Amino acid sequence: MSSPTANFRTRIASVDVIEGVAVTGLEISAERVTGVATERGPIEAETVVLASGMWTRQLAATAGINVPLQACEHFYIVTEPIEGVAPGMPTVRDPTNYTYFKEETGKIMAGFFEPRGKIWNLDGIPRDFAFGTLPEDWDHVGPIFERAIHRMPVLGEIGLQLFFNGPESFTPDGVYYLGESPEVDRCFVAAGFNSVGIQSAGGVGWAIADWIIDGHPPMDLSAVDIRRAFAFQGDPGYLDARISESLGLLYAMHWPFRQYESARDVRRSPLHERFDTAGAVFGETAGWERPNWIAADGQKRDYEYSWGKQNWFEASGVECEAVRTAVGLFDQTSFVKLEVTGPDALAVLNHLSANEIDVAIGKAVYTQWCNDRGGIEADLTVTRRGHDRFFVVTAAAAGTRDMAWLRRAARGRDLTVSDVTERIAMLGLMGPNARAVLTRLTDADLSNDGFGFGTARDITVAGVEVFANRMTYVGELGWELYVSYEDAVTLHDALVDAGSDLGLRHAGYHAMNSLRLEAGYRHWGHDITDEDTPLEAGLGFAVAWDCAGGFRGREALLAQRDRPRTKRLIQFRLEDPDRLLYHDEPILRNGELVGRTTGGMWSYTEGRALAMGYVSPGPDDPDQDAGVTRDWLDGGHFEIEVATEPIAATPSIRSFYDPRNERVRL
Repeated sequence: MSSPTANFRTRIASVDVIEGVAVTGLEISAERVTGVATERGPIEAETVVLASGMWTRQLAATAGINVPLQACEHFYIVTEPIEGVAPGMPTVRDPTNYTYFKEETGKIMAGFFEPRGKIWNLDGIPRDFAFGTLPEDWDHVGPIFERAIHRMPVLGEIGLQLFFNGPESFTPDGVYYLGESPEVDRCFVAAGFNSVGIQSAGGVGWAIADWIIDGHPPMDLSAVDIRRAFAFQGDPGYLDARISESLGLLYAMHWPFRQYESARDVRRSPLHERFDTAGAVFGETAGWERPNWIAADGQKRDYEYSWGKQNWFEASGVECEAVRTAVGLFDQTSFVKLEVTGPDALAVLNHLSANEIDVAIGKAVYTQWCNDRGGIEADLTVTRRGHDRFFVVTAAAAGTRDMAWLRRAARGRDLTVSDVTERIAMLGLMGPNARAVLTRLTDADLSNDGFGFGTARDITVAGVEVFANRMTYVGELGWELYVSYEDAVTLHDALVDAGSDLGLRHAGYHAMNSLRLEAGYRHWGHDITDEDTPLEAGLGFAVAWDCAGGFRGREALLAQRDRPRTKRLIQFRLEDPDRLLYHDEPILRNGELVGRTTGGMWSYTEGRALAMGYVSPGPDDPDQDAGVTRDWLDGGHFEIEVATEPIAATPSIRSFYDPRNERVRL
């Protein structure tokens, strides 16, 4: 909020613009912003937007709002005039050499995004620093400038009119922040634009204005939503390590499955060492070190990136086969775990959840939390553990977002929400031999009659108290085993010993992603978002239309229920065994664009790449009013465009693996 020290005030179209006055803090009442404190006194406001650039982290922190960003020194040069450089010359980007070139009044401007950026003023940005410059640093930028000369030799022959070094703010993932803060109502953030502020400004202004007026984003903005940030990311040590890498990644090759190299080991499962010993190669999600794949004996435990089948392809296939034919062991400790207790716990959760939560004690319920438009805000499970005690489990990356959604719904109600993620580990034991492994370690009745699918209860396994939930994300018989951090290794070792002759293998998240796509399980943020309803996503089975009191979003879903599905999530199998799918590939029907993929992965069972994607009949389709039906799918020739080439694809309403979902009930 600091600005140049020019000291004047003007009024434009009923808007006051005040320059030269620093905002020193935010005024908060009952978890809602009520104005700002300034050097000249307070200003009341119903809504505040923190569009304060590199000062935003400091200002937000005065109100307990987490906006993890940090300024880096950013360099560019401007040459003397060059003959032949005409206005309108195309801008050139050279990602390999971390440089862009653009015409600047007959001169060349060259800017640099070096692989490791230079952090500036980690402890805070001075109040009066505005439109300032920093000292030259040829030792830092010199090697990149030499590469720029290689690409554009005239830079080595012409004089430089300007060497500019000025700070810009960057975020841990290189993507800016938008939206209402999860901590304080009506306090919005628009910051961390990482050198794309001008090109994004018009759209950002429109999106924030709509968001403020309507109370929700005008489109799916989850990729830039401030609710993706986590508390640990605001730590100066973390920012110092990660931001310098994220700056460089702007011009780096965006390889599939690329892993961050800096600021690692922030959060570790108590099972980390056991999976490491088993050969795990770790990735990072929400700060957690998670086993992505298990290297074969003697295999290099590193990623070798490519756009084709990477070096972990065969190893992940072994894990998938174990889960499908024997039993796999996953470390799912990173999943967010919330305990919701109190007299109003049931009422709040039932209002949030599209499915019925007022179930018998020991019943686990798969559900979505919807917004007023019927869009999916969260995809999770709620298990009833007592009359007024519930256990909510959601994805690691959705923790801040889902906690904020629940906190706002619980405001003024008699209940307590506790995040127990870092007290309770979770092992996923999945596969047709899962029951056989557990039976060797417990006296509990694990039969379908005694422990059916969707059942959860406390049992003793190898002498350890375990909360066992018969649930799966891979489409096989299995249990999620929740255990205290202190007992996690004991449980792990017992499971490994008991499964040694039953084909048990450790498995990672690449395998889980492949398995869940085969089984047709959705992933929030890819296959389902706040713009997609449960009916469009094929999740109508998880909607309890007649639950007492209704649920948030019910009216919107009722209005959609009896209409044709003009937008529908469909499974696809690519019929070329040499091509892969990731996400956002165009989907064609009879040569016409009808949608895009939302997520893709290789299926070792099908021997082909699988994907999901929303499709809709085009405006010229004679069956437009009928929507996406089986006849519409069967009557068209489908292709998915891979690297500009249309490849034949087979659509299916049901999953390709176990379409009737029978294996989870073995």
